[in-house]
Amino acid sequence: MAFGHYDRPSASAGHFDRSASTKIVISGGFGSGKTTFVGAVSEIMPLRTEALVTMASAGVDGLEATPHKNTTTVAMDFGRITLADDLVLYLFGTPGQRRFWFMWDDLIRGAIGAVILVDLRRLQDSFAAIDFFEARKLPFIVAINEFDGAPRHPVPAVREALALPEHIPILTVDARDGQSARAALITVTEYALSALPAS
Repeated sequence: MAFGHYDRPSASAGHFDRSASTKIVISGGFGSGKTTFVGAVSEIMPLRTEALVTMASAGVDGLEATPHKNTTTVAMDFGRITLADDLVLYLFGTPGQRRFWFMWDDLIRGAIGAVILVDLRRLQDSFAAIDFFEARKLPFIVAINEFDGAPRHPVPAVREALALPEHIPILTVDARDGQSARAALITVTEYALSALPAS
């Protein structure tokens, strides 16, 4: 399959062209739930490029909050979801380990928006992804992945901690739940379309 071409829906028309497809990136820090998110919502068997976590991660990636995680994405996750009869999203999950971040620029090519998954136990791991998408002016939303046993904080407090302006959507998700992940994808798609310049 070729993923190089994506029809950009027209914002001014108020509707999508027939059988429009577009690309959404799922990003975030190591162990934030990207692979789980793509797998939960994809209508096809997701493509995964996982490998065992090795000693190369020691001192580089924060493994303390995910002691039972023994695999990591080394290239990307790929999935697909049909949101409507005339709109298909192709999902590309980025690798979380720092040593694979060089791939991010290739993975975002052609994307209209991104979902940044946040683990509140390791909020500091979110800043790199936020800085990355801000620098490239790619619209993104923040999805707080509510891990079992993770702290719960109100959205305004998270917004302040991440220094995010009011116009960037923040929501909570359960990356294991397909409906929850779908709601996040609808949010980022609507937000990305609203950011398109009027033609």
